[in-house]
Amino acid sequence: MNRRLNTENMKRLFQAVVSLQNEEECARFFEDICTIHELESMAQRLEVAVLLKEGITYQEISERTGASTATISRVGRALNYGEEGYDIVLERLQAQEQ
Repeated sequence: MNRRLNTENMKRLFQAVVSLQNEEECARFFEDICTIHELESMAQRLEVAVLLKEGITYQEISERTGASTATISRVGRALNYGEEGYDIVLERLQAQEQ
């Protein structure tokens, strides 16, 4: 884990997220703790990750989501060289859809 994430405040935040029991609780918590713009940015990055996993081109992803190529590249780096957080979430979301 990145050492900047390994603080007591970050641990408390992660514990708070894990304590949420359903989508409604998540929405309520994130609406309180984040701005709408922050939430939209996170949702956009997740959608970019989905599309990258599907093999969609940067240009098409940018057109579909409005994400900049810098954002798409950042998400791509996380998918290829990150901590596999996107992979965990995307696999679980895909399993829920089936």
